[in-house]
Amino acid sequence: MEKIRVLLAKPGLDGHDRGIKVIAAALRDAGMEVIYTGLRQTPEQVVNAAIQEDVRFVGMSILSGAHMTLFPAVAKLLKEKGADKNVHLFGGGIIPDQDVGKLTAAGVGKVFTPGASTEDIVKYIRETAATMTDEPLV
Repeated sequence: MEKIRVLLAKPGLDGHDRGIKVIAAALRDAGMEVIYTGLRQTPEQVVNAAIQEDVRFVGMSILSGAHMTLFPAVAKLLKEKGADKNVHLFGGGIIPDQDVGKLTAAGVGKVFTPGASTEDIVKYIRETAATMTDEPLV
């Protein structure tokens, strides 16, 4: 069985990356292949990296309050590039409860808020991966 490939990104101007590094280590320790794009990525950079790296998951961490702009922008670009069927977008950060449903409606598969365990994130990715096809991205 091929390793699950996950791209993790910190879009926008947020400079706090401790949380996403913890997630990256947990996913790696769970046997996944993790690509971390680093800080201050644009939605275009995130989507282009996801396609170039042939990942099945894009996870973003947003603590800056720009989640209602950045998550939908990445979801829209994935769709425009034809990758939305094969790449699953998820993420988390400081996101108010009232915004979670709006983000899901905009194409974010799952939103993890503070207090979510790394085990929950690993389980979510594994369960979602089991339902995905192995079709080429684009």
